[in-house]
Amino acid sequence: MVKVNTVLGPISTDELGVTLIHEHLTLAYPGWECDALAVPYDREAIARACVEALEEARAYGVKTMVEASPNDLNRDVELDRMVSERTGINIICATGLYMEAMGKPAYLKFRSQVFDTTTEIYETFIKEITQGIGDTGVKAGVIKVATGHGDISAYEELVLKAAARAQKETGVPIITHTEAGTMGPEQADLLISAGADPRRIMIGHIGGNANLQYHTSVLEKGVYIAFDRLGIDFLFPDTLRKACIIGLLGIGYANRIMLSHDYSPYWLSRPFELPDFLQPLIANWSYTHVFKNIIPSLKEAGVSDDKINTMMVDNPRRLFAGD
Repeated sequence: MVKVNTVLGPISTDELGVTLIHEHLTLAYPGWECDALAVPYDREAIARACVEALEEARAYGVKTMVEASPNDLNRDVELDRMVSERTGINIICATGLYMEAMGKPAYLKFRSQVFDTTTEIYETFIKEITQGIGDTGVKAGVIKVATGHGDISAYEELVLKAAARAQKETGVPIITHTEAGTMGPEQADLLISAGADPRRIMIGHIGGNANLQYHTSVLEKGVYIAFDRLGIDFLFPDTLRKACIIGLLGIGYANRIMLSHDYSPYWLSRPFELPDFLQPLIANWSYTHVFKNIIPSLKEAGVSDDKINTMMVDNPRRLFAGD
């Protein structure tokens, strides 16, 4: 039976249960720590906020959450472990690197002038999956990669190739960030051509594009997809995302779709208030939106309980099992 690395140790794929496949505990873009007015990092205060948010999700039956922060987006596996211990929710953390425009590419781009950076990235991924992250003993359970809008840069190609190599060796799934509904097919092609198993690839943020032909062009590669920004209506309205989900379910893709939010209850930055126009566009964004609003509306449209269970339980399990 396949084992999955969680921040509290390995578990069986059968123990995953209802799974949110792409979420965050904190959201922090590189550079926040350079802001002299940023709120100081207080792990205990952040943990309390995260526990409160996840307790609500647990009440809806959530058993597992993938914390999708890669190495360069303030990943904190000690925080992950604290929150998992306090909530009883399995948390799976990532190894990986973000897209070039918003990550921390300078070090690796500099080294790529002389060294085989793809191998160096691969070695980092392997170390964090098989030995642990730093001296924490926490092992990564997914590989997170990302590409920018309308293009895969040379740097991002290095990262994706390293991820494919690490996935081929360890069996750990790859989950991706796509930008503005672009590059999903290209991500899948690159990963598969570099040796990754399509059954262990999930192309993320698919709901940034309302074209079913785009979705099916990704699904035809044999990979999974995720509508994993539900509740972020300022990026793309849920009404269109739901229509896409219903359409894809109607043509037989229930066994390849997952649902999540890309939510974080705690942003690392200086204090701020969202502008008035933005507040209603994220009013439902939380770890529970899928359960409170999306699933009921899908059921009203005729989606069966079996298909809901397939998206929330079976497909995450099969992604980790390689089915």
